[in-house]
Amino acid sequence: MPSPCINWCDINPDSGFCRGCYRTLTEIADWSELSHSDKLEVLAKLNVRKPQTTQ
Repeated sequence: MPSPCINWCDINPDSGFCRGCYRTLTEIADWSELSHSDKLEVLAKLNVRKPQTTQ
């Protein structure tokens, strides 16, 4: 499964989420080691985080 990274890597200090892909630093670092189901869980969280996070 491809990474949700859009090559805009900047962690929002208020939320802790990347402003490009909305993952945490831990999720970014662990992505290549996550199982398919774990990746799906992270992707589901991104859909919730994106509208709630300000740029």
